[in-house]
Amino acid sequence: MNKLEQTWRWYGPNDPVSLDDIKQAGATGIVTALHHIPHGDIWPIEDILARKKMIEDQGLVWSVVESVPVHEAIKTRNQDAEKYLDNYKKSLENLAKCGIKIITYNFMPVLDWTRTQLDLMMKDGSKALYFDWIDLAIFDIYVLKRELAAEDYSEEILKQVAEKISSYAASDFEELARIVLMGIPGENDISLTDLNKSIAIYSKIGRKGLLENLLYFLSSISEICEREGIKMSIHPDDPPYSILGLPRIVSNQSDLSAILEGVDKPFNGICFCTGSLGASQTNHVASILEKVKDRVYFAHLRNVRKDHIGSFYEADHIDGDVNMYAVMKVLCEENQNRTIPIPFRPDHGHQMLDDLKKVSNPGYSAIGRLRGLAELRGLEYGILGE
Repeated sequence: MNKLEQTWRWYGPNDPVSLDDIKQAGATGIVTALHHIPHGDIWPIEDILARKKMIEDQGLVWSVVESVPVHEAIKTRNQDAEKYLDNYKKSLENLAKCGIKIITYNFMPVLDWTRTQLDLMMKDGSKALYFDWIDLAIFDIYVLKRELAAEDYSEEILKQVAEKISSYAASDFEELARIVLMGIPGENDISLTDLNKSIAIYSKIGRKGLLENLLYFLSSISEICEREGIKMSIHPDDPPYSILGLPRIVSNQSDLSAILEGVDKPFNGICFCTGSLGASQTNHVASILEKVKDRVYFAHLRNVRKDHIGSFYEADHIDGDVNMYAVMKVLCEENQNRTIPIPFRPDHGHQMLDDLKKVSNPGYSAIGRLRGLAELRGLEYGILGE
């Protein structure tokens, strides 16, 4: 029976989790990116090869790029879009020349991911990432001060906002803003000014325009992807619904189908993230996977638990609202049809044990992910009967 490829996200030489740590976790593939290169710039072959050698010298393989960021000029399709499209195509060409051909990316406006707390204390003493609609509304209304923001929230949320805001100190507002505006580790955070400007731009583009811009992007890179055998894997929105007035177009089964059918070519695929899709109160994650499995080129496996208003925390990998057994079963069955195994990684993990005393990238401490990988590996082996 063919096994999935076990991979691990690594943020490069400055990551507190080393390649030696990753080897001990049992992963064989590395998921990384050149975070030191500004968004939109070309990835030079020399930099790619240097990172690849660093990985291979440790007996590992650079399996997936996560991510080659799509510049905002492309997402908004402004006057600089063609320049950044040309740069993107050159980066893809350079990666292919170096033998790296699975590329993950997202098309989320401005913010790559959004949480409101990075250290939610769990019952067992570990810490998890948390998205709280109440705190997001507080940020939106009182920090961002977006026009008519309150209209986007239910009466129940606004009532809880009114109750909670009285206990907020200036430092609480500052910390909330820091977390919401946080960028990918190794990259720049977003400023309030830039966020407000982007909200104004995207309000004119809307969902329809953003989807059109995504399909234009995919059509523009299709020739080089098909020629070089590149598999593009779009990551779902995180969280999978509109926030702060920004449109979302990769949030559910309908969205994924529109993208795959909009540019219906094998290179156009999905990074299937169970945690992102699972944060929706209406998504049945395993059913969605069943429908798109033939175009899944990479998987992020993590779990969430939601409350009645949709706030969620990141749960243990096999103990949350997502039926991870059902997801893994579909992945294992699909993997038997592949000549190249589907790579997956344990996405995020609780900060726990000795890692509670260490500084780590949010969600990316070592031990919590090691636990997640062990649980997911055991689940896979049980399904395969090994």
